[in-house]
Amino acid sequence: MSTTQDAPAREVGRDRRRKEDQRLITGRTRWTDNIQLPGMLHLAMVRSPFAHARITSIDTTAAKAAPNVVDVFTGREVADVQGVIANAWPLSDEQKTPDHAPMPAERVSFAGEIVAVVVARTAAEARDAAELVEVDYEELPVVVDLKEAAEDKVLAHPDLGTNVSAVWTLDSEEGGTGGNVDEAIEAARADGIVIEREYRQQRLIPAFMEPRSTVVDPTGEQYVVWSATQIPHIARFLLAATTGTPESKIRYVAPDVGGGFGGKLQTTPEEWLTFLAAKRTGKPTKYTETRSESLMAAHHGRDQWQRLTLAAGKDGRVTGLKVDLLADLGSYVGIVGGGVPVLGAWMFNAIYKWDAYRFTTTNVLTNKAWVDAYRGAGRPEATYAIERLMDELAAEVGKDPLEVREMNWIKHEEFPFTTVAGMTYDSGNYEAATARAKELFGYDELRAEQQRRRDSGDPVQLGIGVSTFTEMCGLAPSRVLGSLNYGAGGWEHAEIRMLPTGKVEVITGTSPHGQGHETAWSQIVADRLGVPFEDVEVLHGDTQVSVRGLDTYGSRSLVVGGEALVLAADKVVERAKPIAAHLLEASPDDLEFTGGRLQVRGTDKGVTIQEVATAAWAAHDLPDGVEPNLDASATYDPVNFSFPHGTHLCAIEVDTETGGVKMRKYVAVDDIGNIINPLIVAGQVHGGLVQGISQALWEEATYDDNGTLVSGSFVDYLLPTAADTISFDIDHTTSPSTTNTLGTKGVGEAGTIASTPAVVNAVVDAVRHLGVRDIQMPCTPERVWRAVNSGSSGGATTEAAAPHFDASTGMSGTVDRAEGDVQ
Repeated sequence: MSTTQDAPAREVGRDRRRKEDQRLITGRTRWTDNIQLPGMLHLAMVRSPFAHARITSIDTTAAKAAPNVVDVFTGREVADVQGVIANAWPLSDEQKTPDHAPMPAERVSFAGEIVAVVVARTAAEARDAAELVEVDYEELPVVVDLKEAAEDKVLAHPDLGTNVSAVWTLDSEEGGTGGNVDEAIEAARADGIVIEREYRQQRLIPAFMEPRSTVVDPTGEQYVVWSATQIPHIARFLLAATTGTPESKIRYVAPDVGGGFGGKLQTTPEEWLTFLAAKRTGKPTKYTETRSESLMAAHHGRDQWQRLTLAAGKDGRVTGLKVDLLADLGSYVGIVGGGVPVLGAWMFNAIYKWDAYRFTTTNVLTNKAWVDAYRGAGRPEATYAIERLMDELAAEVGKDPLEVREMNWIKHEEFPFTTVAGMTYDSGNYEAATARAKELFGYDELRAEQQRRRDSGDPVQLGIGVSTFTEMCGLAPSRVLGSLNYGAGGWEHAEIRMLPTGKVEVITGTSPHGQGHETAWSQIVADRLGVPFEDVEVLHGDTQVSVRGLDTYGSRSLVVGGEALVLAADKVVERAKPIAAHLLEASPDDLEFTGGRLQVRGTDKGVTIQEVATAAWAAHDLPDGVEPNLDASATYDPVNFSFPHGTHLCAIEVDTETGGVKMRKYVAVDDIGNIINPLIVAGQVHGGLVQGISQALWEEATYDDNGTLVSGSFVDYLLPTAADTISFDIDHTTSPSTTNTLGTKGVGEAGTIASTPAVVNAVVDAVRHLGVRDIQMPCTPERVWRAVNSGSSGGATTEAAAPHFDASTGMSGTVDRAEGDVQ
């Protein structure tokens, strides 16, 4: 027994350098490609150069005769045993879902699809032999353009009879959360403003740092699969379910994973084929993609056309919004696939309140790499659209963009608030975040400078962009997901083991790939159990160790996985109480737990929880019927999503003579609830900002008319470096979540969601007085220059005129005022 002692300093809310960093920066990591096993074989993939073609013949004779080649196989040879790549979120029973074999037997549907696998003793020998595989193709018509695909003139999968995979609608009138949006629009045409716009969400490539890699060892009692994945638990389940291999015979391990951004939230043909090769040869096998393969054949993100109709009063108060999306799924429906645009359905209303809303997405198949989750997954697309529209509305009514937002947003005293889309936001304070952002930004001063530049005709104009956003995090609850036909739940699992030495092992079902879970989870548990931070070890990413879990994506790890930790830690304390009471010769009801000590109330008599763990293990003097350990586990299924929000302000200088764009200042004030580790949060925000800004200014995956990816290297797919960005000013306001114990909301995607519209709004704002209403992303110097020199009003016309779209500038839209003025 111990006497009163100082409790460990509080960890939650403290800057802590990540435990993970030491091994990451000193080269002591275990990336999947670093794994070497005795007798290991290597795979090379033979990929189709055509986007759509029938496979007429494959000759593997020369490849099989090449030095040290062990096996060569094709889709026809393994059609019955290779399994399938599953879609976990069919939107309806009527959804058209093409069969997705890891390696097709008869027909390829995008350039880069695998048609043969070579297995050799070294990776170089496998690649050399792959060059010897001769494939004859009969080219088929290709559909690449999303709008053309929706017309069904050329079919990406002729056997389906259509390119439309699914149509899904959310209607406020049907759901009982609002009125009829068509009536709201007609009323605004008669006595208000109707703004119609069409925005393009270009196709993006996740471009994670570590290429995907898989190692499979079939030599023991289990198949051990190491994979650079975000989802080891889900992948294990799907591998078993689709290949007929007992789940108990598969151990899935996600070792150190070098980023994902949703791009590794996938079960891939390469994983399945590496598993199959190990089965066929009985030897350990490895496949690691090249960067070119990653850009070409890993799934892509975004790729939508957004048609929007916003109704408002003449004062700028919004009365309704109608959203019609065309969403490109690419060649197949991925693991989340068609659900990605649906995730945005509840976010087009953002932080605003109005009376009527309808969202419809038409998901379309094309002959391109398939599209799935990419950082934010549906929410950046929705936020971009509504934040661009709010700027357009402000311009039409002649008010400051922040003033229009404020008159439409939910006030802090109105929480909890049920939105027109049916979501109940539990907490928020948009006023506080905006006030702080304006203060840091120097908003009024920059507006004054902007006016001076306009008055003087300065060739370098200043634009100010606004983005006031919210998002839904913590993919949950399970019953809600079930009602949406989603194939999994939204729960998360955690286990805490109190070791005899007093150290603590935390086993989590989340699977980090750069988020800092080992550090943040240690802080949570250290505080909850009152043990030193250094005494906590976090284990993850191995289904043999972490038996239950639903992994990491959608900013769910903290708000769902963190709550599971809290529940498990509280159970540990409860298990400790009867043992501590017995040791102290007291009643459990007389004990209080604080600072890691179980103490008799009103005295200094107590024991630390670590001392209790040692006594439990020794089991020399335990109460009858008490087990000799304090270990506990818990599963948490959220009652609601969480809703972080924030205000982002961006100042951009635009050279009207060259189209050059230069960022001057960027301020982000986010409300993510209570913060566990500010240092980790800062890293997440900064990284997210760069990705969102990059969509606005630089990134775009492009295909030619034949379906060939022409941005297939980092020479052509432009990613920013540190030299291309500026230092960001970030801060936080706090309105804790009321639906979880920790009061957290999630931060991993916030920067990406908010920054893209802030930047584009700034670029457009800089040249709006020159007649520019929109510039298609990315806002390259050429596109900006063309927009300025065309003097386009964005295609704005009276109601009777047809909307116009100029592919060179990406400008489209109409504005209809009740009095019929051309704007």
